[in-house]
Amino acid sequence: QLVESGGGSVQAGGSLRLSCDASRYTFSAYCMGWSRQTPGKEREGVAAIDSDDSADYSDSVKGRFTVSKDMTKNTIHLQMNDLKPDDTGMYYCAATSDCLALMTNPGYLEALGIGYWGQGTQVTVS
Repeated sequence: QLVESGGGSVQAGGSLRLSCDASRYTFSAYCMGWSRQTPGKEREGVAAIDSDDSADYSDSVKGRFTVSKDMTKNTIHLQMNDLKPDDTGMYYCAATSDCLALMTNPGYLEALGIGYWGQGTQVTVS
């Protein structure tokens, strides 16, 4: 139900734009967001945008990443600028009723099967 795209390899300081295609129902009814995971580390909430279009960001990406909705295409985007090697990881799109949980404990949500999750797209910054 959620399909990510736009990952790739980029040098530090570069930019990437991730996209997540969602069904009409998921898009309008849920908090949508992005989390990322690096081997050996817990999944980290990166950015989320609620049904009222309010957005939240982790401190590590604030000022560099922007999450947005394209209502005409039922798609959310994550514009990532000034990328750093620490931004490397698998990025997952998610839809859930709880924006706070998506940002603070995304691994817990997915482990319990709460919400909807994409398969992930790899971002590598060197």
